Amino acid sequence: MFDIQYSRQAVKFLKSLDKTLVSRIITKIEKLKHDPISHDSKIVEGYSEKLFRVRVGDYRILYEVDYNGNLIGIIKIDKRSRVY
Repeated sequence: MFDIQYSRQAVKFLKSLDKTLVSRIITKIEKLKHDPISHDSKIVEGYSEKLFRVRVGDYRILYEVDYNGNLIGIIKIDKRSRVY
């Protein structure tokens, strides 16, 4: 099982959303703990490090996986039009 680490941007964005949307996003992130690269995850091109993205409605969660440290770093959460 992996631990989750949030960036400042991700925490700030989650605080600005309504509770129902936050619970949907948190549920998706909790699923990543058990399966970090699930069937609906995709690799994001154009970044120097290997980033993955998963969608929750109109929102995208960008994250990286550190297998050595058993850590998932949530880099950014935002609407699709602004995340890339």
